[in-house]
Amino acid sequence: MTDLLAALLLGIIEGITEFLPISSTGHLLIAERWLGHRSDLFNIGIQAGAILAVALIYRKRLWGMLLAFAGRDAPASHDPLGITATPAQSRDYALKLGAAFATTAVGGLLVKKLGWELPETVTPVAWALVLGGAWMLLAEHFAARRAAALGERSAITWPIAIAVGIAQVVAGVFPGTSRSGATIFIALLMGTTHRAAATEFAFVVGIPTMFAATGYELIDVLKSGQAANEDWAAFAVAFVASAVTAFVAVKWLLRYIQSHRFTAFAFYRFALGAALLALVPSGS
Repeated sequence: MTDLLAALLLGIIEGITEFLPISSTGHLLIAERWLGHRSDLFNIGIQAGAILAVALIYRKRLWGMLLAFAGRDAPASHDPLGITATPAQSRDYALKLGAAFATTAVGGLLVKKLGWELPETVTPVAWALVLGGAWMLLAEHFAARRAAALGERSAITWPIAIAVGIAQVVAGVFPGTSRSGATIFIALLMGTTHRAAATEFAFVVGIPTMFAATGYELIDVLKSGQAANEDWAAFAVAFVASAVTAFVAVKWLLRYIQSHRFTAFAFYRFALGAALLALVPSGS
């Protein structure tokens, strides 16, 4: 397999898995064992491509929040959920996004300082996929019961915003957990019973979170001099592939969750995790 084709496949894998609740980190760790290990800069870059795609999808939503701070209404067309928000509501939403991001930033820096991370081997990723699938089924069940009791609620409360921030830190520590899955389901369990609203908050808060993480890692890569040895053609191919496939994947997911639960993703995680545990030698 040529290097450009391998880069293309890695970009596609990143774009598909970054925002679906199946773990992009886990998939990339596994894929690189067959397609070749890549530099930190490469992995950071293709993640940035996926982030860019989501920022484009939510560009009106983000612009609407900026308008709110100027005291102007954000029309329904500025929100993928089609909800017209007053300036006060949009400002409140933006502040809660900021609180979630700040929680993640502080927690992430603390985790890095303490050196808390799992080894990047297949076995813990496989178990994270399986356990994450079980968590999704349980969370889906209890979220449905909560929705039946409370009704459809799309509001994001302050405790939910903080919990989403913590969930992002946990997902970062455990490869295979899935940032999107952890954040969506913690929001559902804590009272945002509208699946699309919970998903939107998880995706939008991922934009500053992942841009910040990308920037932080990029500075380290540039300081170390790794950029001088990068294959920029392969990098460009993977970046574009990641952006395009992430755009399509997120658009599809936003339509899918309007009428479907996340159960199918949980069973996919079971199947992949079980296959890895059966096929890959322990510790490799």
